[in-house]
Amino acid sequence: MTMTRDVDTLDELRDAVPAPVALPGERVYDRATPWNVAVPVRPAAVVFATSAADVATVMRFAAARGLRVAVQATGHGATAVGDDTVLILTKGLSGCVIDVVERTARVGAGATWQQVIDAAASQGLAPPCGSAPGVGVVGYLTGGGIGPLVRTVGLSSDHVRAVELVTGGGEVLRVTPDEHPELFWGVRGGKSLLGVVTSIEFDLLLIDEFYGGAMYFDGVDAAAVLHAWRSWSAALPETVNTSIAIQQLPPLPGVPAPLAGRMTVAVRYVAVGQAANRGARVDAEAAERLLAPIRAAATPILDSVGVHPHAAIGMVHADPVDPMPVGEDHALLADLPAEAVDAILAAAGPGSGSPQTIVELRLIGGALARDPRHRSAFCHRNAAYSLSTIGVLAPPVAEAVSPHAAALVSALGSWCTGGQMPNFAQSRAPERLSRSYDQDTLHRLLALAARHDPAGVLA
Repeated sequence: MTMTRDVDTLDELRDAVPAPVALPGERVYDRATPWNVAVPVRPAAVVFATSAADVATVMRFAAARGLRVAVQATGHGATAVGDDTVLILTKGLSGCVIDVVERTARVGAGATWQQVIDAAASQGLAPPCGSAPGVGVVGYLTGGGIGPLVRTVGLSSDHVRAVELVTGGGEVLRVTPDEHPELFWGVRGGKSLLGVVTSIEFDLLLIDEFYGGAMYFDGVDAAAVLHAWRSWSAALPETVNTSIAIQQLPPLPGVPAPLAGRMTVAVRYVAVGQAANRGARVDAEAAERLLAPIRAAATPILDSVGVHPHAAIGMVHADPVDPMPVGEDHALLADLPAEAVDAILAAAGPGSGSPQTIVELRLIGGALARDPRHRSAFCHRNAAYSLSTIGVLAPPVAEAVSPHAAALVSALGSWCTGGQMPNFAQSRAPERLSRSYDQDTLHRLLALAARHDPAGVLA
């Protein structure tokens, strides 16, 4: 679609939808720029939705005129959007209501986890959030959600109770295990394949504290720490969650001086009580004893481990807050033998010349591996570890980030499952879908999409 040729059509959009609409060149149009500024997002128009009715109107408008529709909240998992697409921004749908009696939260599509964390903490409750509190709730939950307590409480989307969904056909539906159960199955893990989620309801957890944080080691100790973490993590109980990351953080505001401009290794650790989600207090002494093998591996240069309120969960991973251009890759591992750790060190450890800002391994399994009460489209519950690479796409390493990440994943091919989680390494490439879902799940998702989006509006 050529913008200059279709201005009249887009002016009709302003007449059709009561929500604010911005076109290229207008001042507020650039609010569509995603958190990941490396992703080109230049839609035909931006609609600042304030209700499910706004979203439904846009769907019907787009279907009638051969346009497509995409949706974005924060843009952490942004994919490219071109001028054949109307982009719905959901930041105006930011409501958050906590039901203390039912221990649930109902939030709009524009809400971030930080909003829910803050609202729930005042009631002694915790959401099944991700490691980055600035990420949007809905995008995270529709992709499944691997949070910092995943081994203990399971997949975050397994805690979803109900969804308000606008289909590609422009219907506004309440989706639960009993109402439109096929969509309830698919929207939890299927990302935006089946429609635009305008609000979502999920369980809150009775977890008010954890023992944990991060220990940072000098890069020269990378081999000792990674190999110690590999052996140690394999025998951890489900009350413990951990990840490890080789980091090369730039000397920017907000980066602690001991970590800036050098290679370090971060070991993230979160332990909760034995009766997690039933209000049990964490046994700090037992959690500290469990961590002892990592403390013995090398001397930390920075240590934030201790007892913290759940509201401080974001400090464990300390993910960046400010927008930046990033390139990501991702793989799931069935096993992590010593040879796999050596391959990671060769590609990303000291002396490797790695352009990656972060190369992370997360221990998964535990509660994630068990069948949930309500099955969903999320696959790959049998993976043992998750590998993620994140590189800043800025000179002088911008061109090297993606090829290097692909080479690292290839080097681990013997231990990779071939799968990928929907929330990681976002793209619209066909191979992403085939890696995110097994064949039966993908076939079922695409059949549901064809039924509820007959015009193929959803981008």
